[in-house]
Amino acid sequence: MTGFVESEERRALRAAVRDLAAEYGPEYFVAKARAGEKTDELWRRAGALGYLGVAVPAEYGGGGGGIGDLAAVCEELAAGGCPLLLMLVSPAICGTLFARFGTPAQKDRWLPGFADGSVRMAFAITEADAGSNTHRLATTVRRDGDGWVLSGAKQYISGVDEARAVLVVAAHAGHAVGSRRRLSLLVVPTDAPGFAYRHIPMEVVSPEKQFSCFLDDVRLPADALVGAEDGGLAQLFAGLNPERIMAASYATGMARRALDQAAEYARTRSVWDTPIGAHQGIAHPLAHCAIQVELARVMTQKAAALYDAGADRAAGEAADMAKYAAGEAVVAAVDQAIQVHGGNGLATEYGLGAMLAASRLARIAPVSREMILNFVARHTLRLPRSY
Repeated sequence: MTGFVESEERRALRAAVRDLAAEYGPEYFVAKARAGEKTDELWRRAGALGYLGVAVPAEYGGGGGGIGDLAAVCEELAAGGCPLLLMLVSPAICGTLFARFGTPAQKDRWLPGFADGSVRMAFAITEADAGSNTHRLATTVRRDGDGWVLSGAKQYISGVDEARAVLVVAAHAGHAVGSRRRLSLLVVPTDAPGFAYRHIPMEVVSPEKQFSCFLDDVRLPADALVGAEDGGLAQLFAGLNPERIMAASYATGMARRALDQAAEYARTRSVWDTPIGAHQGIAHPLAHCAIQVELARVMTQKAAALYDAGADRAAGEAADMAKYAAGEAVVAAVDQAIQVHGGNGLATEYGLGAMLAASRLARIAPVSREMILNFVARHTLRLPRSY
């Protein structure tokens, strides 16, 4: 990307992904979700076409692009009514961490699968009693001879039932909870003895489910460790910043879909022989939402460009701002789209009601709007810490 103009290759990628999304569409996605089924056909097709692996290094079968390319894929799928939540986790977080910190053997084992979509990996950091405070993580890891033992529990972990393994964030045993603790990343196969998970019912209409995970003295080999044993937050955020960029793209894609649907309805729905879109009471709120969405997209592109340029610190700030802006934009866009449709806005036929909870989630995960405001107040404005 040069300035504010995406490259010809990026634009071609977006067009190709739009075509793929149109082959499936929101009807396919929602039907799968309501039936309790997975969108495996779409995931495999996206993998086979190379879209899931656009950011994986070329030597491992990927496209050799950056997080901006992967975010473009995510956005266009969401705009086409097929948002794939596991894109935020598997190729974005896990793929990035393996590419940056994995050993040669780990890269050989995992990256080709991320590239073609044959591997799906979940990511587990959230805990019931820790919230956004990583220093309160209670899941611990300790050495056991040449290997490791993991104990603890995680909550709201996406797609565990679809994953071959889970990349778990754990604190080293022997350090008090709440202190500056050493954090490590370890790969846990979902069939490992001592590992179990339980579905968390959600109101969000999505084929990808949320789970609580339980680690009861899970024994792992030495090569389960990814990166440095005490890589800490710096290593962790190498994966979390791409997640926030992807979350912003996921949200702006969803917002674009809602706005496109609302605008089409406003152009064609007539009352007293006049399309309702001719009235400023309809047109102005939609125009305001369109501006919000475009501003969020620009901020997301800035964050991706900074990350791909290796400016991790600046990328982190921009990624938080992009995620905040996108969360606000999608909530406003979906709400306004429902209002434009009137009673039809909550009819199953129009699909907007199904987007309502999903759009609201964008203000909460993967980091809440309040924690982003805390970050901006402290680091951008250099105000005293409030937490």
